[in-house]
Amino acid sequence: QVQLVESGGGSVQAGRSLRLSCAVSGFTYGGYGSCVAWFRQAPGKEREPLAHIRGDDATYQDFVRGRFTISRDDNKNTVHLQMADLKPEDTAIYYCAAGWCSSGSWCFPRGCYEYNYWGQGTQVNVST
Repeated sequence: QVQLVESGGGSVQAGRSLRLSCAVSGFTYGGYGSCVAWFRQAPGKEREPLAHIRGDDATYQDFVRGRFTISRDDNKNTVHLQMADLKPEDTAIYYCAAGWCSSGSWCFPRGCYEYNYWGQGTQVNVST
């Protein structure tokens, strides 16, 4: 059974940093055949993709590039999202998702992918 569990959310002031973690179990990831990504959904808005990692190749949406960093810790089967210089508009529920890099509807600058497995999300609140 595949499980993705996010953690690390919380309430911070603008300008601060947070590191989110996604613990992955039951899903063989690593190398170029698996993809893991972070998404977020703000109140009243649609879910949007943020960052994607395939093997060691990371891609970012333009609006987070330079502030957010996605990384993998294969020893711990965990994918992180380091977020810096947080802004109130970053307030959202953050989700991680995993799949086998098949073509899909979630698009990043270098491709569009399908994600088969999703976590339950972790809330991030950024205040002024």
